[in-house]
Amino acid sequence: MLILEVLALALGLTMDVLSVSIAVGLSLPDSSLRQRLRLTFHFALFHFLMPALGWLAGISIQQQIRSFDHWIAFVLLSALGIKMIKDWRSEEDVFSNDPTRGMTMVTLCIATSIDALAVGVSIALLHVDVWQVGILVGLSAALMTTIGLNFGRSIGQKMQSWARLFGGLAIIAVGVKILIDHSHIAGMV
Repeated sequence: MLILEVLALALGLTMDVLSVSIAVGLSLPDSSLRQRLRLTFHFALFHFLMPALGWLAGISIQQQIRSFDHWIAFVLLSALGIKMIKDWRSEEDVFSNDPTRGMTMVTLCIATSIDALAVGVSIALLHVDVWQVGILVGLSAALMTTIGLNFGRSIGQKMQSWARLFGGLAIIAVGVKILIDHSHIAGMV
């Protein structure tokens, strides 16, 4: 996978983070630096770790599915992208308590990074450097959290749904590219 593909994947995976961070920014317009740093750190940490956990699961089954692994990667990425596109018009919940603390924060971190777990399974099948992906996805999560929190009020509710749409389309595009690349390589052999 080229660095541009990994960057596109990282940005696609973190569009949910952008959406959630915008919602948090809207619900906590006077958030403290501590709240912003806490949420940014945890989103980045979860997005760094989840691809590695998925990679560990994927690497253990690699030999059994090598002949059709590109289809698995395509289906997983496409399913994630389609899910994001289906959700692109949904309304965000308004947080009733501080979403940067306790179980609310853990739930947000897991919900926004579960896609990165599935991608980790895919990258194990494609022999991609999991650490490169994890670092770029984690950094992208930190960037999207910062953008979402800082500009939540000014971006508004409409951008949240558009972010999910563009993120879903980017993830599907990476899946299609994997399928095309494998078909091209298989045709040359």
